[in-house]
Amino acid sequence: MYACIDLGSNSFHLLIGEWEEGRIRIVERCSEKVQLGEAVVTTGLISDAAFERGLACLENFRALMRLHPIRQYWALGTNAFRLARNTPDLLAAASNLGIRISVISGVQEAVLIYAGVITSLPLNNERRLVIDIGGGSTEIIAGRRHERIITESLPAGTVAWRDRFFHRGSSDAKELEACMDAGLDAAVAVFEPMAAAVARAGWDRAYASSGTVKMLKYICENQGYGENRITATALSELKGMLAAGIAAGSPLAGLKEDRRELLLPGWCVASALMQAFGVEMLNFSVTALREGMLDFLVRNEKTMPIMRASSLPAVNRVGSL
Repeated sequence: MYACIDLGSNSFHLLIGEWEEGRIRIVERCSEKVQLGEAVVTTGLISDAAFERGLACLENFRALMRLHPIRQYWALGTNAFRLARNTPDLLAAASNLGIRISVISGVQEAVLIYAGVITSLPLNNERRLVIDIGGGSTEIIAGRRHERIITESLPAGTVAWRDRFFHRGSSDAKELEACMDAGLDAAVAVFEPMAAAVARAGWDRAYASSGTVKMLKYICENQGYGENRITATALSELKGMLAAGIAAGSPLAGLKEDRRELLLPGWCVASALMQAFGVEMLNFSVTALREGMLDFLVRNEKTMPIMRASSLPAVNRVGSL
């Protein structure tokens, strides 16, 4: 049995699975909203409150892992860990709890995300554009089957955009729309330098993963724009309604309350990448980084030419839990 811990800038995730009759069986999955990346983009530090939330979550994950006969575990830190100056302090505190965390680069994160997304797709010759919108960064991969043509990580994410463009809060819809315009323009500036390379790579269908995409997907579904997808048309047409709903504090169909503060930043990042890359529709992927981690743990490099063990952090043995 294997455990994968995906430590994102917004949420921490635990996935436990095993290899059974030629396929991976998921035994346990859980997530906690930690928001480790709050204010990191402006202060360069993991805040004291976020530090404590992160450790409390890791304690919960460790207790849950001890309930299963786990052979190996893999704990990977992403954007907030890459940016914060006090990351070494958190790594040391986690190690004292018995969990060794490896910090991965944006490109390594993108490799694992692509591996995770394609686990839920047919192994055919479709050219795929894969996008993962995180709290601090967005990963972009273009490929076919196990071959990657583009693998990039760009500094635009929902927690970072909240802290940059929506940190003051407002009860005025027009003011929020102005913030959305500013956030959209800033995100387009991040993505546009990649647009030519994405166009050259070519793609038949675009897939997107993460909690942000799931949130936007649910809202689009509830407004009648189709299931399991986000369209550029929907995001454009829903802009005013979203700003008005957030300003008024009123419920929005499909929106969970704990994601409310990330809705407008998420709209900015998703709209910007669709605009920059000329994407009309994003298909929601239920699998992402942690599924890629688990697939690698189970299959390893013998049957996964998409990555090599030498280019990724070492896996931790159960004895260190």
